[in-house]
Amino acid sequence: MIKNENSDREAKVLAQHMNMSVFKARRVIDQIRGRSYEETLMILELMPYWASYPILRLVYSAAANASKNMGLNQADLFISKAEVNRGAIVKKLRPRARGRSYLIKRTTCHIKIFLKEKSKI
Repeated sequence: MIKNENSDREAKVLAQHMNMSVFKARRVIDQIRGRSYEETLMILELMPYWASYPILRLVYSAAANASKNMGLNQADLFISKAEVNRGAIVKKLRPRARGRSYLIKRTTCHIKIFLKEKSKI
């Protein structure tokens, strides 16, 4: 079996410590997983969620990596894998009345997006 050189190459992008909840990011990522690059851009631009804008920037970055570093065509790309994992929790103290403090927990997440080129049969 002869394997094409471009068939297993994929462009990836990783964003760590994004200031958003894992559940809010997964709601957006689940909509774009397995779709083509152009369709993904349309979906993310029209989605009303705040988390869609940082994910849109990540998809742009992954496509730029694919075209610049690997020479892949952006029109033939699709999202092969997209995952969101939980990151560290940033803990801050907010001053309250009578010298007390209130703990604020900011959740973060790590987002990975993998783009592959469609195989031409």
